[in-house]
Amino acid sequence: MSSHLQITQAAVEAEPVWKMIYLARRNPELAAADFPQAWREHSALGRQCRNVAQRVHAVAQCSRVLEAQASAFTQAYDGVNLMVLADRESGLAIWSDPDTLAVMRPDEPRVFADYVRNFSMLCREQLLFSEVPEPALAKTGDTLLIGFLQLQHEWQRAAAGPEELPAAWLAGGLAHARRVVCNLVDEPPPAGYGYRCIVEWWFEDVAQALAAAEGVKSAAFGECVFMLTQVTHSRP
Repeated sequence: MSSHLQITQAAVEAEPVWKMIYLARRNPELAAADFPQAWREHSALGRQCRNVAQRVHAVAQCSRVLEAQASAFTQAYDGVNLMVLADRESGLAIWSDPDTLAVMRPDEPRVFADYVRNFSMLCREQLLFSEVPEPALAKTGDTLLIGFLQLQHEWQRAAAGPEELPAAWLAGGLAHARRVVCNLVDEPPPAGYGYRCIVEWWFEDVAQALAAAEGVKSAAFGECVFMLTQVTHSRP
């Protein structure tokens, strides 16, 4: 771990960042290689929804790296969407927005195995440390290892530095991440998605992220899902 990685007091005291995060399976009639393009097409429909731009400030569509076959990484899901929201209320109001219900929801079965609401989680972001300049949401081409975790303890506050993080989050290759973000699930999650937190580990490239697999396998995370992803679409 780089010695200069740390949490600043300003980061601890900053306004909360709210995210909608979903863990998606593709429509089984879509080939895995075709999923990112279908997902981009679905996202483009948001331009027709006037309230989407007001409620969703940024999006990163993280598609599973298909060649990552390490046993630590899931093959059961196809992507993770990270959406930065205007505020917490936006994460609740978006489900009843008439434009999104009329335009985006009818297209969801074409792309996904279920409706998006049934695999989405409202989260509050905690930035743990970073080498990435702020503001930072993953951009197209970035490599992220994303873990959907059941916490084994009551870790509910921003850490003061790497020494205060759960040891498993810094095990093996995970210690080489450029950025670590913990997203604490803030609303009861959908059935089958009972995770307590969603952690993003950012890496320089796929090769470095693949090397982190040993740390994932050896760490005691409890029930969890890990996906190695690359961002295949982002905005702004």
